[in-house]
Amino acid sequence: MRYPILSDPDKKTAEAYGVVHEGRALAERWTFYIDSRGVILHIDQNVKPAEHGKEIVRKLTELGLSTR
Repeated sequence: MRYPILSDPDKKTAEAYGVVHEGRALAERWTFYIDSRGVILHIDQNVKPAEHGKEIVRKLTELGLSTR
């Protein structure tokens, strides 16, 4: 199964999701888990880049979404 990852160089999507804040150069580093119908199933606001890959797999499993 494929899981698309969004690149957002102009910050339009980040602004729409509320992760861009005035006075902050970069958007908040959050992960949104969105199902195939466009429903947000979970928002992870505590992203630690060094271990986030494993956390994504754990959360996909927890949400009942296949990682294969």
